[in-house]
Amino acid sequence: MGVCALLLALGVLVLTDALTMDVDITQRGPVGPKTVPVVVGVGLLLVAALLAVDVLRGGRGQAETGEDVDLTEPADWRTVLLLSGVFLGSAVLIEPLGFPAAGALLFWGAAFALGSRRVDRDPLIAAVLSLATYALFDKLLGVPLPGGPLMGVL
Repeated sequence: MGVCALLLALGVLVLTDALTMDVDITQRGPVGPKTVPVVVGVGLLLVAALLAVDVLRGGRGQAETGEDVDLTEPADWRTVLLLSGVFLGSAVLIEPLGFPAAGALLFWGAAFALGSRRVDRDPLIAAVLSLATYALFDKLLGVPLPGGPLMGVL
């Protein structure tokens, strides 16, 4: 029932925040910025209610079967630190280099940190992913991303 209470509290919080959002009618599009939070809040309330009914009827979750993880092995801190460094480096470089270059470094660095050593194809895939992401967000969705030195080209 604790999870039900948490979901209920989250749903009320999201709905309260969404419904008290101050949005000028001339600023919003056909859907508006309240739509997604309202749908998420209603979904949280619905899941909380359905879960409460299931628990009160005696429903219990299945026991955790676990993952295929050997808990006797130490954590792979090298990978965690590499991924953290790549992410932080990308966050620092996004303003001076722009999203396409910083994103390509992020994708390439993440692939390297996770074990890929294909230096012939990984930079190309990273560049394509980064440019596609930039085009999707900046051009199609209208979310402005810094283009950096490539701003005039893209």
